[in-house]
Amino acid sequence: MKIVLFGATGMVGQGVLREALRAPDVDLVLAVGRSPTGLTHPRLRELVHRDFTDFSGVEAQLEGFDACFYCLGVSAAGSSEADYRRVTYDFTLAAANALARRNPALTFVYVSGAGTDGTAKGSSMWARVKGETENALRRLPFRAAYMFRPAFIRPAHGERSRTASYRAFYAATGWLFPLLRRVAPRYVTTTEEVARAMLHVAREGAAQAVLENEEIVRLAGSTNRSS
Repeated sequence: MKIVLFGATGMVGQGVLREALRAPDVDLVLAVGRSPTGLTHPRLRELVHRDFTDFSGVEAQLEGFDACFYCLGVSAAGSSEADYRRVTYDFTLAAANALARRNPALTFVYVSGAGTDGTAKGSSMWARVKGETENALRRLPFRAAYMFRPAFIRPAHGERSRTASYRAFYAATGWLFPLLRRVAPRYVTTTEEVARAMLHVAREGAAQAVLENEEIVRLAGSTNRSS
């Protein structure tokens, strides 16, 4: 399996890259980003690309892939709707359209978020824009497209958010994870589980296109048992 990964330097993307490179059936991971990961691995290739609104100049390098794991995102806190939409919708659809033209049999997996507004008509800006993005991705001519909606994600293997406030939050609340896992298992997951669930749907698909946190954890467990 050949995978193209967007957002490999973010917290979730770091976890996804780790699990993908550990998977015996993954032959190649192409990490696409505006900065290099700083990692070296025989099955890792990197494409540094600055303009995420236009992939025409590198589109040929995006051909021949079985799955895309799209983990690139930005916090809505402090962002205008225009700025948030540019990263969340415009960047994602520019990449997805380029991939769809080159890889019609590809499985596209998008990291969205719990609370996303699938109607794209609600009052919450971030939830509405995420919903628009999900809906647009599901209309593209991929073999399959899955929308992952994790809730609270705990870094599992030292992954770090690029946002300072998020790093502080995880440092302050990490001790709560075992308790949350017991009392609210539907709302917590880890970077490892998100990654393993992504690999599962790339290999075997899933019954529904929109996967909430509980289903992500369940699919991660299925991957653990079968790998």
